[in-house]
Amino acid sequence: MKYFIITKKHLMIASAVGLSLIFAIVCSVSAFAGGERKLPIYCVDSDEKKVALSFDAAWGNDDTEQLIEILGKYDAKATFFVVGAWVDKYPESVKQLSDAGHMIMNHSNTHPNMPSLSAEKKLDELNSCNRKIAAITGKTPTLFRPPYGDYDNATLEATESLNMFTIQWDVDSLDWKDNATPESICKRVTSKVKNGSIVLFHNDAEHTPEALPNILETLKNDGYEFVFIEDLIYKENYEIKHDGTQCKKDGE
Repeated sequence: MKYFIITKKHLMIASAVGLSLIFAIVCSVSAFAGGERKLPIYCVDSDEKKVALSFDAAWGNDDTEQLIEILGKYDAKATFFVVGAWVDKYPESVKQLSDAGHMIMNHSNTHPNMPSLSAEKKLDELNSCNRKIAAITGKTPTLFRPPYGDYDNATLEATESLNMFTIQWDVDSLDWKDNATPESICKRVTSKVKNGSIVLFHNDAEHTPEALPNILETLKNDGYEFVFIEDLIYKENYEIKHDGTQCKKDGE
């Protein structure tokens, strides 16, 4: 007889899936009602073989040093979206990541479901995390990734009011899944990456450190350059298509 242990991480993931489904329904209703739906950036329309690696840091910290070592070996830049509470617990890791040349960006202060918050609380989540990161790195984040990937127009408007960009991903490594293996993670990422892709990993996923070298080597051999999300996206004169692809406006 097989027993399954339900951890806090599993509950949070299940909650995220449920919230995402609810959000999708709400967005569909809004679209049919004629409301303008704002979109974050999922990937960038590009003719160049550039890809942006990103890691979300919200829970544990077991493999951060190992990730820094692997990324350094392949001269791969990465963007780490960190939660303010994670910064509180692991300030030395935030400094290590920054000192290693990686970018530290905002993943909220307490990892809430952003659409459920008031406008004031949304700004507090963003500003609190920004202040914590800036105190260690000396740089105020310009990018925000909403927890669970959940957002609404008000969330994007709060981000825009702080001159920040809301970032999602178009390639999900699914490294957090119980049935993930180094091979499945590698195959999924390398088969889905295209010019301008933003790849999602997690800093505390069991098999990511083992999968990462093969991913980096394969993409490098395919001619891809690893860049920061901040350097991949357009800062002005752009539009975002219905699938979240950011592209230059016609004629620009």
